[in-house]
Amino acid sequence: MSRAPKTPAKPAAKIAKPAKPEGRRLNIGAVRSTFAPWNDPDATPLVRFESVSKRFGEQIAVNDVSLDIYPGEFFALLGPSGCGKTTLMRMLAGFESTDSGRITLAGEDLSGQPPHRRPVNMMFQSYALFPHLNVEQNIAFGLKQEGMPKADIAARVAEMLDLVKLQGFAKRKPDQLSGGQKQRVALARAVARKPRMLLLDEPLGALDKKLREETQFELMDLQIELGVTFLIVTHDQEEAMVMADRIAVMREGRIVQIGRPEEVYETPNSRYVAEFLGDVNLFEAKVDAIEQPMAHLNAPESHAGFYVLDDDCPGPGATVWLAVRPEKMRISLDPPPAGAKNVLAGEIWDIGYTGDWTNYIVELPGERLVRVARANSQRFVERPIGWDDKVWVSFDPDAGVVLEE
Repeated sequence: MSRAPKTPAKPAAKIAKPAKPEGRRLNIGAVRSTFAPWNDPDATPLVRFESVSKRFGEQIAVNDVSLDIYPGEFFALLGPSGCGKTTLMRMLAGFESTDSGRITLAGEDLSGQPPHRRPVNMMFQSYALFPHLNVEQNIAFGLKQEGMPKADIAARVAEMLDLVKLQGFAKRKPDQLSGGQKQRVALARAVARKPRMLLLDEPLGALDKKLREETQFELMDLQIELGVTFLIVTHDQEEAMVMADRIAVMREGRIVQIGRPEEVYETPNSRYVAEFLGDVNLFEAKVDAIEQPMAHLNAPESHAGFYVLDDDCPGPGATVWLAVRPEKMRISLDPPPAGAKNVLAGEIWDIGYTGDWTNYIVELPGERLVRVARANSQRFVERPIGWDDKVWVSFDPDAGVVLEE
């Protein structure tokens, strides 16, 4: 899939996504890979949270959070229920006040501004469509509240219907729409007023899996076409990984890691992030020796020793955790060649087939279970791995990440 480049709300050479070549559509990967204003010390954020905190009684919902979001960015707040992500968004929208710290948008302090005075719009998980109004009336509602002339409203509604591909549904009521169509109407209504920023609170939660996956790419295309900064709140790791330019992982009111999806997934900074963002095997170990360019780890509970690259590995004697993603591990009925490193012998304990992947649960000595994921690149294999088979699991020294907390 390809899409046009993002256009920041305030064009600036330092932060703009690349211009679309005449007569061509730009590859989505190229667009996202070249957009990184957070790496430019001279780039100006659109939204800035400065040491923001919020309590509800004795409960700390948001704890001293500082965060910059840049024009044209698709930013995701990711975390479990109760981590503070929705409260952070609601403070930006004006539905909650800060207890301390401040929030600025385009350099303007938002303190005391009511929601309808802020240049942001929010799309709720429930969509909150008016059941007695048809599609075009729902989209036009906010425009009428602003006092826009009727001719301009009609033109804007037509533009929005075309944008979300609902041209033939203008006269339908919400109860005559599918879940995906309701989601599009809510999105059209949210962007009709052309906000500087769109806030999306679990926007795909009501959709089935296939439609949710399709809508993820539609949202990305719409965001680029509109040139609006998007902030999405979600607990769905895959959703955040697919759509966001950057992800902030939250825990107990704090941001624990920020980065591009691939950075957070491949180089988590803690066991919490590693476990929250996808599946992972964690091995507790002690650093036995540094043998550049590798370090040797001793993992007695797993009855194993591991060799890993010594980048950022603490000195001998330190307790660490080795995080290895299931897809980084190999599984075979035959033993690896002599001299292979990071080899574990075990027995198949369970198998999960998902079509594109097969997930194996392997029991190691000491009843330790590890997960291995193998892509189903061929329709048939001569001897498939089955339940109770004796197998060998292995991984390369650069496949794991050494974590100290």
